[in-house]
Amino acid sequence: MKNILTRMTAIAPLLFVAACNTTASTDPDTTGSISQASLGKEFQRGTASWYGPGFHGRKTASGERFDSSDMTAAHRSLPFGTRLRVVNESNGRSVVVRVNDRGPFAHRRIIDLAKGPAQALGLTSAGVGYVSLHRLD
Repeated sequence: MKNILTRMTAIAPLLFVAACNTTASTDPDTTGSISQASLGKEFQRGTASWYGPGFHGRKTASGERFDSSDMTAAHRSLPFGTRLRVVNESNGRSVVVRVNDRGPFAHRRIIDLAKGPAQALGLTSAGVGYVSLHRLD
């Protein structure tokens, strides 16, 4: 009996980790996983930052109201409505955002994300991160 309990104690954490790593969906937008087919063509790499609390509810450059939890972003030159997959190069997390504003205005940054996508990418604590942008349309 003691031998069985010892084995179960050793196996239980492995079963827990295995259960946590399974997903019911294979959709990359749902699971956060990245497949080459879903990435789109990479066209830019650089530093991303995020913005939110002070701008929440104000009009964006596209004319819509800014919602810091929406999956949106600001880019200097891409047309409004452009969908991008943003990949955090340090941890592999990715999100799909829609360009609805202009920016960033900080030197050498390529994109400003709303707080929602920044949190999903793990950028909120540092404030910035190195990302790649993949155009989806």
